[in-house]
Amino acid sequence: MKLRTTALALVATGLISGCATGPDRKPGDPFEPVNRVMFNINDGVDRYVAVPVAKGYQKVTPQPLRTAVSNFFSNLGDLTNAANNLLQLKITDATEDFVRFAFNSTFGLGGLLDWATPAGLPKHHQDFGLTLGHWGIPSGPYLVLPLFGPSTVRDSMGLVVDVKFNPLNYIEPAERNPLYVLQFVSVRSDLLGATDLLQQAALDKYSFVRDAYTQQRKARLRGTSDGAAPPPNYEDQDDSGASTAPAKGASGSAPIGLPNYTDPGAAAEAPNAASGSAKGAPAGIKQPETTPAVQ
Repeated sequence: MKLRTTALALVATGLISGCATGPDRKPGDPFEPVNRVMFNINDGVDRYVAVPVAKGYQKVTPQPLRTAVSNFFSNLGDLTNAANNLLQLKITDATEDFVRFAFNSTFGLGGLLDWATPAGLPKHHQDFGLTLGHWGIPSGPYLVLPLFGPSTVRDSMGLVVDVKFNPLNYIEPAERNPLYVLQFVSVRSDLLGATDLLQQAALDKYSFVRDAYTQQRKARLRGTSDGAAPPPNYEDQDDSGASTAPAKGASGSAPIGLPNYTDPGAAAEAPNAASGSAKGAPAGIKQPETTPAVQ
């Protein structure tokens, strides 16, 4: 409850401060000064608290047990995915989410084992922010929430709904709070590799995280992240991004719109083939020469 109240307070503070921002702010991020301050606070908490705890968790917890914990919380997340897919009228995806939850809860020891993925049931990633976006609600300015990290005005409002309807909220606080802590540590442990990559690749971590988050949310809103990504195009491209590889004709033998540079010698041999000099061979195809037998 305190986290949700703090997040809402920051959103309100960002909206108020945004009224006084100048016209030189980057489009989509008018609250950048406030966002950078909160990003640095989150980064300090992550660096000195979350990362050491996550590394300690990895050292003392065997890999199979860590996987089981991750599967357990992922299985609970399928209920949220199913609810949001229903709100988006994606009946097939919602059905797959419900079947995943029932399958793993029944045969996976309450979700500790993931049998649904090998069985061919895809994992979807939905939340109420994406549901709002599906029905045309704009994302609004980019925001950095305390502890929760990157977000937008729309996604921060969706976060309140997602937290409210999290299945963990409906158990006793004595059991719920340790599970929340375990979930946080498990997720942070899974992201340690991404943190190392961020430290090495990003000159400006704030801009890197902002752009990556924005692109990911757009991709999920289009529904491209749930399926397999299309294979990369390794053909030569011009400056505009268009492929410069020649297009094939209907027969697949000659590019469209280009002259036919056939070998003149082959054209000269075509009449001989048509007259029957090469019996049984199609016209235009030269028969290989035979070597006389050695006496």
